[in-house]
Amino acid sequence: MSKNIFAYIAHKNGVAQDSALELVAAAKKINPDAQVTAIVVGAGADLDALCNDMAASYNDVWKLDNEDFAYPNAESIRKALVNLLPKGDILLIAHDTFGMDLGPGLSIKLDAAFVPDAVGFDGINGDTLKVVRQEYSGMVSAHVDCDLSTGAVLNVRPGAFQPDESKSAGGKVTDKSGDIGDIDVKRRFLEVVEAEVGDVDITKADVLVSVGRGIEDEDNLEIITELAEAMGAVVSCSRPIVDAKWLEKSRQVGTSGQTVKPKVYLALGISGSFQHMGGIKGTPFMIAVNKNPKAPIFQVADVGIVTDMLDFIPELTEKIEAL
Repeated sequence: MSKNIFAYIAHKNGVAQDSALELVAAAKKINPDAQVTAIVVGAGADLDALCNDMAASYNDVWKLDNEDFAYPNAESIRKALVNLLPKGDILLIAHDTFGMDLGPGLSIKLDAAFVPDAVGFDGINGDTLKVVRQEYSGMVSAHVDCDLSTGAVLNVRPGAFQPDESKSAGGKVTDKSGDIGDIDVKRRFLEVVEAEVGDVDITKADVLVSVGRGIEDEDNLEIITELAEAMGAVVSCSRPIVDAKWLEKSRQVGTSGQTVKPKVYLALGISGSFQHMGGIKGTPFMIAVNKNPKAPIFQVADVGIVTDMLDFIPELTEKIEAL
């Protein structure tokens, strides 16, 4: 297989998302010898610095600078990429909210295969790439044969690959802004509505004690609070706790909640679905407590404890307080 591999770089205010370096690792997993090209789309002075930063990790960087890209609009970016990308190659996109908007339609326009939410790549046989996905909230790994003969658009789950921080590519930046063609679209950006800020900002916390469905009852939140106080931590949660109105939305970690980057993350009674794990960035030291030994979160946890959290937490709090 001699496909070129491209990676769409997600960024905000001129700072690349963590997925930028994860896609380098994903590309090398597909083909260790591949020449990987980063596609950086945006507008303004910050774009040059970002492109130069990406050149340290990618062999080539394509810069697409246009005022219509000041806020990422999947419809206009899709048109630009159709005009620019060679037929038959591979494009990697982070499987986040924007990637789910961009990827499927782009694959149709390119007449390429599409695989969403890839968590691994397990070998190539001719023009067939074996892609690993997760089903049933991570309880089952599915191996999907992806036909690369006409190219592919692959949405890669954030956090599934360890970021490649070697920064040894020594790539070059090429300005492709003049080649994007017609990007006139009907959908227009209006405004950014900032998420509601609660009494505590979990995005700034170094240590999070996060609670999920395993807490069983709202009254049991008291022992979570006691543990967090003993650890000097902040309490966060998964979506079921917010849906039950036991904690406010501002404490929710996940793709439909807050994105956090703590140093330590203690997950209590959380299964570890993609929607929850998608809100955890960086490489925190993760401890998972769950009575289900097959919970997906154990696949990513540094320490896994299979037990009933309601029995375990009071004992842990007591030991920490004694220290």
